[in-house]
Amino acid sequence: MIDKRNQAWEGAKGFVEARQDKDGLLSEEDRKTYDLMEAKVHNYTREIERLQKEEAIENELKQPVNKAITNKPNETKEEVEKKSFRASKEYKNAMFRAMRTNFKRVDNILQEGVDTDGGYLVPEEVDSRLIEILQEENIVRALAHKVTTSGSHKINIAATNPAASWIEEGGALSFGDATFKQVLLDAHKLHVAIKITEELLFDSAFDLEEFITIQFGKALANAEEDAFLNGDGTNKPVGIFNETGGGKHLTEVATLKSDDIITLIHELKRPYRKNAVFIMNDKTIAAVRKLKDNNGAYLWQPSYQQGEPDRLLGYPVHTSAFVPENKIAFGDISYYNIGDRGTRSFQELRELFAGNGMIAYVAKERVDGKLILQEAVQVLPVKKLV
Repeated sequence: MIDKRNQAWEGAKGFVEARQDKDGLLSEEDRKTYDLMEAKVHNYTREIERLQKEEAIENELKQPVNKAITNKPNETKEEVEKKSFRASKEYKNAMFRAMRTNFKRVDNILQEGVDTDGGYLVPEEVDSRLIEILQEENIVRALAHKVTTSGSHKINIAATNPAASWIEEGGALSFGDATFKQVLLDAHKLHVAIKITEELLFDSAFDLEEFITIQFGKALANAEEDAFLNGDGTNKPVGIFNETGGGKHLTEVATLKSDDIITLIHELKRPYRKNAVFIMNDKTIAAVRKLKDNNGAYLWQPSYQQGEPDRLLGYPVHTSAFVPENKIAFGDISYYNIGDRGTRSFQELRELFAGNGMIAYVAKERVDGKLILQEAVQVLPVKKLV
């Protein structure tokens, strides 16, 4: 499938090169033909992504059902009991029994996981699965630096660097004072609610655990990604594209050209280019894929390996529907820090939808995100795409 996509893309490029007039333009009919060829490339890409997800699910299903014994041979009963109650099978089973009965049956073990803000702490196995989904669905979380905190997390960074100077033999030393500032990762509350019919909930064949894990995971991931990209810091994280706390915004260009991409790359300081990536909207990519260098070669380089992102002038490209269509980010996203406060929790809404035969559940988390070094990411505003 990847080979077919590559062949389709090469064919599209060859068509453009053969049909362009002396000004590099296509006729209206040829442009429609090219759009169809490009759409075919996008269809191949979507099918590749579907097959990759299908393969991941199949690999997960092939895992052994019975877990290996993990206790040490000489481990005492007291040592076993010291392990996190959230990691126990009893706690997880009690959680989902309670959810199936709309929390009319609450086992004693659940009292150990009561959240101070209401609800019950998510079982460790489910929380790990939620984190996996957040990583898969949220490009920023996958690329950023993540820390788990129990309170406000302060990050010290250099505000100024000391300067070195040459001195003569035996001369007096001069000292420059390096100053520091702090970036504070706080905790903003994010919650998402889902509704389930009573008939479905009470159906023993319905996999409640898998359903709510995926639904909550995807909803939280979408909300996080939007905030990590566009958040203004008011009751939410500060996003990479925020003009004050995000990446360094360059001068807006009137129309996107290949030289603008080259300038964007080299405006970023060399140390940050080593692990730099592009982040842009899908509509922006449609314009970028048509850009050529002065020799007529396309800047875009489709991936020839499964699971690897496409590249632009050698750098990986990541897409998100939440990126503004008129902006392109380029930089080392590991300088974006995400602080996860505590543990996620589930809570029931008993009465709100009872009249409709629905039961609602809420998942809550506390999270913050900030770009700790503005110069690590550059943002190019574009007035008009190609």
